[in-house]
Amino acid sequence: MYKVMGITAGRKNSNSEILLKEALMACEEAGAEVTMINLRDYNILDCTGCTACTKGMSQGKNVGCVLDSKDDKKKIMEAMLEQDGVIISVPTYDLMPASPYLTFAQRSLSYETSFLETIGAIAHKDRVAGLIAVGGSTRSWQSMALEGLQATMFTTDLKVVDMLLATRVPGNAQCLLDDALMARARKMGEHIMQVVQTPPEERTWLGEEDMGWCPNCHSNALVLGEPQWDGLHYPIECQVCGAGGTLEQVDGKWKFVIAEDGLLKDRTTVAGRAKHLEEIAATQGGYYGDPEAMKKVQERKAKYVRKTFPAV
Repeated sequence: MYKVMGITAGRKNSNSEILLKEALMACEEAGAEVTMINLRDYNILDCTGCTACTKGMSQGKNVGCVLDSKDDKKKIMEAMLEQDGVIISVPTYDLMPASPYLTFAQRSLSYETSFLETIGAIAHKDRVAGLIAVGGSTRSWQSMALEGLQATMFTTDLKVVDMLLATRVPGNAQCLLDDALMARARKMGEHIMQVVQTPPEERTWLGEEDMGWCPNCHSNALVLGEPQWDGLHYPIECQVCGAGGTLEQVDGKWKFVIAEDGLLKDRTTVAGRAKHLEEIAATQGGYYGDPEAMKKVQERKAKYVRKTFPAV
């Protein structure tokens, strides 16, 4: 039996949760074992920025998170990493995903699956995801909603196969008046079940074919490229997956065309994310492994430790 988990961070029995349930019901009807959580029901502490997990990674060690025993993050992650599919549905209050979800997602670095698999701490598992962002306005006021959700998928190796931007549903449960929207949420559940029953090497995008600027991850966010830490440079980059290329006019329309080596650091792949681990090892590992640099920082830091300002 395939396992599918739903994660939401919206109000109880309102748009985000209802759309998620509609998708999950399609999964359940197709034979999946379904679980669902609302992050508002759990205690999730903020990442402290201690970098203990990445220090361990730069030394090839799995040290986990210093907060693992203090909240519910580890319990949720252990269940999530056992799933075949995950559907995430989050409200958008101001351009981006709501903060309860981001608090949860930004604690996932210690679960970097490509690293844990590399050192043999966990076995590889192919997982897929569907993303739903929900807001009261059009895309203009949800311009970073799906992209913000996408950016949290890489750490735990979730392959996004479908996305839905639910717009203009500001009222509690207002989505129930939009039959097409409800049908699209159900279709996402059907897509998830279709993909989990497909061999991993044959899994592909099942959302709208022309969605987004990026043909690799279907995000709608491009940025001007700049030299990366190792000198690699592309004129244009996908802000989400890191694909590199250029903008070209094709049949009178502008398109983002990925370079021949433009997926070298593709964050949607284990190999691409491994390039980032090389960066961590070179920058953070180099810093902590240099006693002279550490001594100089401590000497200069004293000035800022002593300096205080009035608080509110």
